Amino acid sequence: MSSIDEIKARIDIVDLASEAGVKLRRSGRTQTGFCPFHQNTRTPAFVIWPETGTWRCFGECGEGGDIFKFVMKKEGVDFKEALRRLAERAGVQLESFQAEKPEQKEENQRLRNLLEDAVTFYRHQLLNTPGGKPALDYLLEKRKLTLQTIENFGLGFAPHSWDATLNHFKAKHYSEQDLLDVGMLAERENGGYYDKFRNRIMIPIRDENGKMTGFGGRILDPNDIPKFMNSPQTVLFDKGRLLYGLDRARKPIRAADQAVIVEGYLDVIAVHQAGFENVVSPMGTALTEDQMRLLKKFTRKIVLALDPDVAGQKAVLRGLDAARASMDREGELGFDARGMLRNEARLQADLRVATMPDGLDPDEIVARSPEEWKKLIEAAKPIVEHVLDALMAGQNVNDARVKSEIASQVLPLIEDLPDPVVRDSYRQMLARRLKVDERTLIGKHVQGGPPVRPVKRPGVEPAQVQKPEKAAVSASNPSRKLEMACLGILLRRPDLLPRLDRRLQEAGLGALSVADFEYTDHQLMLGLIQQSLEQDHVEQRAFVEARLDESLKDTFLALMALPAPSGLDDHVIDDLTRQAISVRAGSLTASVNQLRFLMEDSAGQSGRELARAYNKMVSEQALVKKCFDTLRQNMSNHRRS
Repeated sequence: MSSIDEIKARIDIVDLASEAGVKLRRSGRTQTGFCPFHQNTRTPAFVIWPETGTWRCFGECGEGGDIFKFVMKKEGVDFKEALRRLAERAGVQLESFQAEKPEQKEENQRLRNLLEDAVTFYRHQLLNTPGGKPALDYLLEKRKLTLQTIENFGLGFAPHSWDATLNHFKAKHYSEQDLLDVGMLAERENGGYYDKFRNRIMIPIRDENGKMTGFGGRILDPNDIPKFMNSPQTVLFDKGRLLYGLDRARKPIRAADQAVIVEGYLDVIAVHQAGFENVVSPMGTALTEDQMRLLKKFTRKIVLALDPDVAGQKAVLRGLDAARASMDREGELGFDARGMLRNEARLQADLRVATMPDGLDPDEIVARSPEEWKKLIEAAKPIVEHVLDALMAGQNVNDARVKSEIASQVLPLIEDLPDPVVRDSYRQMLARRLKVDERTLIGKHVQGGPPVRPVKRPGVEPAQVQKPEKAAVSASNPSRKLEMACLGILLRRPDLLPRLDRRLQEAGLGALSVADFEYTDHQLMLGLIQQSLEQDHVEQRAFVEARLDESLKDTFLALMALPAPSGLDDHVIDDLTRQAISVRAGSLTASVNQLRFLMEDSAGQSGRELARAYNKMVSEQALVKKCFDTLRQNMSNHRRS
């Protein structure tokens, strides 16, 4: 992953704009507000797309871009300085990240293909073999899953054998090293290999984009250990940076503006089957900051649906600071109230806790009553309230010593909160619940020494929290990939840019420009390519490389790693034209949709004059789209002739 993608994965454009004084409000998949780059108090025409990390002003300035462009324009700095500042904020060492080499990318894809083949193999074992029947019966009868759900989630069965998986894939010409690299084999102490997963229900684990990364395996024999076994750490599988079910839950999370976290894989599957699809699970360990960053791309409202026997009241009663150490074991979701509060403050999220009643797991709750599950999630409490309820449960709160012990555990949580108004509110609540004078609580805290509070600025880590070594995910997305595909051709064939511009102009469109690209590094790369055509001293690509700033080298390497254009020039220019059209059309679609929303949203606020202005802008966008269609038709006619 390049350092640019690393920084984008760690820094939220919404936080960046909010800190710059932009007051935003959520509107579907976007955030809107008044543009900070020009005077405007009537029309909230500044729009942010949190999922892609981009922004645009539909008002006077018409500017747009990513987090780098925002900082460049706001602070009046160049790309290199914006990169340095944002890297420092994100905790990224610029020199330690390089673009993925082509051979590594090819190897990773080969390993993903192996994992996809493994999904097919394990599914066959579950559905079509005598050995898999007990596992299938368990899923159907005990866990109440349907065959359709089993198919949707790709569930399978690992044979009760030391070498069935190994022999199957060796016959398909995969090597032992391949199987070892994806975590399907383990090494014997005396040499050789054996199947890592045996007699287990197999659960494919995919990243948020649906790409295979590894497996989770659940026991059938209660005497086997551990109950759940994940793939080991591999180049594809990093359990601290994955959330099970996120590939299927992305859209439901965004639609509900809420993510629910449960402990187990099968809990996720059962709750999805019941119709609540905004549910994910960590990989059996304490919820990490990287996992919260993943969710924050889709929502800031997160509910932890904690199993009562693992991470609820029992964990709290073991001591707040010791909870993570005592509960962070394979197969158990650790609950560290203090750590979660710090994450909540640093990431500006809304983190709540819902405890399951009657000793039931989430899958048992939805089986008993889907409506009950819905009400439990709606009733989720802020962390401080959850901890206080858990500590007071079954206690004699009229006992002075009990009051003192509860206050000693809850006060540090309250003092960790960055908002003074919230801190005061919780102190008042604690005083009411314990029936003591609030001044007594303040005095008790002062005697205990000053609290350690997290730094308020998002992106700056408190000293108590260890920084992740690398980003959770790449910031790549469809629009970025489209831009890269277009630039990848132009970087190798700059001479095609004038021909592309002529085609666009003949169709009634303007020439390709930096305004067509959302991402700052791409805008700068196109600018270098355009400059290379304005000189005739050296070959164009050599010109680009010679003037390449250090901050753009990762982008350059990533573009050069793309497949080189091949075939006749006419075919290459056709491909380039399609890519350029797609780049501009993608931006156009987002613009049209957002303009329509702004028009509707402002109609009741700014009157008919503003509505007419938006209508005019939408009409102009529609005209441009018509030109796109004409150009596509001309290309199609040219190919047929």
